[in-house]
Amino acid sequence: MGMSAEDEHAVSPRDEEWPEAEKAEKLARGAALKWASGVFYCPEKLEGLGQYRRRETQRNSSIQSRLKSTIQSYLEGVSVGLEQLRSATQEVQSVCQDLGAAQWALLDSADRFQGLQQMRALMAEHVQLASVVQVLPQLFSVHEVFSHTLQLLHGQHLLEAHAELMMMEHLRDDILSQLHLRGLSSAQATVLSYFGGLQELNEGLAKQLWDIVGNSLRLVREDPVLFVTAVRIIEREEKIDDTLLLEATFLPPGRPKGWRQKFYHVLRETITGARFHAAHVDAEGPGLARHLAALQKDIVSELRVVKDLMVQCVPAHYNILSVCTATYHQALTSHLQDILREDLDKQALFLLLEWVLRVYRSPEMMGHPDLLPEVDVSALGPLMSPELMDQTERKYVVKVKASVLEWMQRTLEVEFKEWFREEEPETDHQGFFQSALPVIVMQMLNENIQVASLITDSLQQKVYNMALEELEAFLGRLREALVQCGKEHQKDRTIPKYYVSYLLATLNNNLALSSSVSSLHPDTARREVPMSLQAALDRTQKKACQLLLEELLLDLQPLCLQLPSRKWLSGSQLVSSMCEVIDKYAKDFSHVRKPIFTLLLAESELLVASQYLRALMQKKMVCKNKEERGQLCNRLLQDATQLQELFCGLGLDQSQQSLEAVFALRELICLKDPALLSLEVLGFITKYPDVSDEHITTLLDLRGDVSKEVRHMVLEMMAQHPQVLPESYRPIFNTILVPAPELPFCLRKGKCA
Repeated sequence: MGMSAEDEHAVSPRDEEWPEAEKAEKLARGAALKWASGVFYCPEKLEGLGQYRRRETQRNSSIQSRLKSTIQSYLEGVSVGLEQLRSATQEVQSVCQDLGAAQWALLDSADRFQGLQQMRALMAEHVQLASVVQVLPQLFSVHEVFSHTLQLLHGQHLLEAHAELMMMEHLRDDILSQLHLRGLSSAQATVLSYFGGLQELNEGLAKQLWDIVGNSLRLVREDPVLFVTAVRIIEREEKIDDTLLLEATFLPPGRPKGWRQKFYHVLRETITGARFHAAHVDAEGPGLARHLAALQKDIVSELRVVKDLMVQCVPAHYNILSVCTATYHQALTSHLQDILREDLDKQALFLLLEWVLRVYRSPEMMGHPDLLPEVDVSALGPLMSPELMDQTERKYVVKVKASVLEWMQRTLEVEFKEWFREEEPETDHQGFFQSALPVIVMQMLNENIQVASLITDSLQQKVYNMALEELEAFLGRLREALVQCGKEHQKDRTIPKYYVSYLLATLNNNLALSSSVSSLHPDTARREVPMSLQAALDRTQKKACQLLLEELLLDLQPLCLQLPSRKWLSGSQLVSSMCEVIDKYAKDFSHVRKPIFTLLLAESELLVASQYLRALMQKKMVCKNKEERGQLCNRLLQDATQLQELFCGLGLDQSQQSLEAVFALRELICLKDPALLSLEVLGFITKYPDVSDEHITTLLDLRGDVSKEVRHMVLEMMAQHPQVLPESYRPIFNTILVPAPELPFCLRKGKCA
């Protein structure tokens, strides 16, 4: 079933011309071979070979007959087409000949058409003259109509006046349009001059219309017919404008009039001018309150008139209620901005913020039941932008800050004067000294924060932050007042008479402020005291305690100056006198609350211990022998025990006392063998790491029996064992200064050589 070389050679020219045919033939042969191999694969199917051959022969014959029929029909169609093309060619040639003949005929008769041009010009002139003849009666009556229209306007017969005005405008515009179409622009000036009275009538009518619109809120209640007439005239003019704009061939002078937009403009200007272009607004609270109340009443009243009456007098597409509502809203926005440019006081700013955020959208104004649901207050937007609101809140905070500062300063001045009174401060039911200062201050701050909460949370937070800042500044001024009072007392200890009592009252006041600050926070879940304010409270407490301890020190110093001495060693009442002074102050300290009382007691004990140790280290005495060292040890034990028992009796736990250092120092004095001082000193500096070489040297000098070798050994041991202060350690020796050693020899009393 393959092809020979001759067949392939014979087919190749056709293949070059029709490559698709070769591809189709190969596909067909392949398909046939595949089919035949599948059919005749089994020997028993070879018996049907003849049947298959006959069937395929019949099929090929059928296909060939259909192909011949199709080709024959295509050939017949091509023959018919060629015949039609031949006929069309002949007809086109005939038409060309006829057109050529017509062209020559037109060229021969061109001279005859010149006469027709003159005929056309005469015809156009005749048409124009006929049009003029038709409108001559109207043209002759123009000035008479002008006079009549003017009379109608004066009599407020606006609809009739407008009808005649429209007729005159239509006549003028028709003439101008005809002149425009014929290119006679030079004649338009004459027409406009002839109809010059129309401009005056238009202006007169417009003036009356805008006067009516300007008084619309009054007219719809008293005489709505006049207002409705004005609206009808405006709508007529709008329709004429729309028609002329749609045609867009010729636009007469003065068109479009745009009277509907003018209607809106006049209405807005009327609303704005009547309510918001008033004279200078009073910047004080009462004056501004009256002004805002008047605005509230008038706006609600006028919007009710618009909703109930004016809406019925204008077409629905005017949206007159929405327009008026938006106008009032925008005008109020601008008006409030103008008011805020004034230097408003605190009350005025609060009234303004409350009016904007509370009153304006409330049922008393824009949410009034008579205005709902047509007036949608939520669609109006805010009266004040967020930026302006924040700026106004900050202005309010500044005014409140100035007021708070003034009140706090007055309160402090009154408090300062009370310190110099000839009577003790008042006490509460528990006997603690106090004054009205914390109550006044906290009440003032709390009231301002609560008032701010009526406006917005952001304003409340701003006022709260301001209150904390002012309270911190107030505490600074209170400390300065304490220092000033202390200076006055140093000059004359009888002034103030009850100096200690008022210092104790100040401590109680400071504690009351500290416990009340957390209640100022707007959020009950977050009531921690800011670190800076807590630091200011601590500084105030520290300053008052410092002044009290300085007062105690002044009473103790004369007694401490007598230590140590031979008289003291032999037995004296110095420590008993010190205990009396301490007990006297402890009784005064009982007028402060417990945390401060405990603090004062601990600080007083530390002061007594440090002053006692400082007196011992002033190098006033050196033990001459063993007996004196024994007397010194006994005196130290008795004094320390007496002082310790006193403070324990006053309520200070022994573990909190610093007098243990006196007992430890006594052990150094009582040590009989100086060679063991190194070990004893090592234990001492381990327990009191803030002790220095100078302190130890002075103590060794106090013994009077320490050799240079032992001294050197002790100091060397201290150098080998440097101490670090623990975090919880309470220093005692670092505040005790040791007198500098005297020079052993000097040439003269002047400068040393």
